[in-house]
Amino acid sequence: MNYINVKTDEQIENFTKLASEIWHEYWPCLLSNEQIDYMVEKFQSYEAVKNQLQNEHYIYNILEENGNFTGYFGVCIKENYLFLSKLYIKKDFRHKGYGKIAFDKIKLIAKEQNKTSIQLTVNKHNTNTIKAYDKWGFKTIDAVVTDIGKGFVMDDYIMEYVLKED
Repeated sequence: MNYINVKTDEQIENFTKLASEIWHEYWPCLLSNEQIDYMVEKFQSYEAVKNQLQNEHYIYNILEENGNFTGYFGVCIKENYLFLSKLYIKKDFRHKGYGKIAFDKIKLIAKEQNKTSIQLTVNKHNTNTIKAYDKWGFKTIDAVVTDIGKGFVMDDYIMEYVLKED
């Protein structure tokens, strides 16, 4: 597994195409097409990602294996923890261990940033993903409803993984 640390304009363009593809494949079972389009534009468009990289302490990595983009993750460096903003695997590569491999890389980033925990938000109805996070050792610590504009909300659990001392 290779990790392409997204930095250049070309990498951002490749990344945003991949993100849009995955979001439009993954989310229709839980969100309307209108909300998916809005969220992709707001959070995963070229402009949004470039701003996150330059101004909001984000790190994005494309997962690549044998010339195929298999997924991606995005983390944000917060003062007291690493925020796992996004972790998505393409449909054909799910349930094959890629998510866990990416999570191992995310734990390394957290340690490199001297963080003792990783937090994330997950849609309350995204049961398969919640099960994966539970299996990896995350605990639900809170719930939140966030207004993201245009009448849309994110109805999420906040989960936390506490890094173990080596």
